[in-house]
Amino acid sequence: MLRKRIIFSLIYNDGFFTQSRNFRLQKVGDLKWLEKNYGFQKIAFSLDELIVVNASRTNKSVSDFASMIRLLVNDVFIPICAGGGIRSMEEAELLFKNGADKIIMNTALYKNPELIKELIRNYGSQSVVASVDYKTSNGINEVYIADGTEKIDKNLEQYLEYLELLDIGEIYLNSVDKDGTGFGYDFATIHDIAKKINKPLIIAGGAGNEKHLIEGLQINEVSAVATANLFNFIGDGLPNAREKIIASGLNIANWNPDQISIES
Repeated sequence: MLRKRIIFSLIYNDGFFTQSRNFRLQKVGDLKWLEKNYGFQKIAFSLDELIVVNASRTNKSVSDFASMIRLLVNDVFIPICAGGGIRSMEEAELLFKNGADKIIMNTALYKNPELIKELIRNYGSQSVVASVDYKTSNGINEVYIADGTEKIDKNLEQYLEYLELLDIGEIYLNSVDKDGTGFGYDFATIHDIAKKINKPLIIAGGAGNEKHLIEGLQINEVSAVATANLFNFIGDGLPNAREKIIASGLNIANWNPDQISIES
């Protein structure tokens, strides 16, 4: 059985990290603020992976974003998945060269599937994460691309089937309606689609406390839970959440150095 994971998602917008609610962005602080308030070296033991998304609305420069990733990896010793606005192999390679272990893709999945296939040929399917943003309208889960601004002509179930044919490595499923609310994941939709896909599933949008994370990880088909809530998990929030998840008996790695025994 594969170990489950806790992922922290950072939303980057024009040089600053932001708090998102229903995809409306509010500036929080720059990289120095993030390091001061979080201390990634310390909380790395509470995480299994970091996802950093470039949601810049005015200047979606992949080169500027890659420079920030290069600085971020100096303090982070866990896998980093990065993306946002990637339109070519050269832009993807720039992120890999600056420290990304995986690439997360959204708009290009739908508009440029040949780029996705080329990425997979060069880096392997495990290096490509499909970001799927959806909103629920009149009982139908509608898929959006381009930072949640453009609805496509496939519903969620149809789109997930399409992504499996592309052979991406993982699916990052994000509810726009739940995003930033802290009220919990969209469990109704997750339970409905989890058994219908054959790719590792990361769920996002709505986590506000460790109970939400535990409930998500208890779903057999969910491989990882993600949160982008900077404030609910600041300070000891993430370490405490991981301790409770470990205590619940879920199959998750224990990275706490104080609890790891090394035989001499």
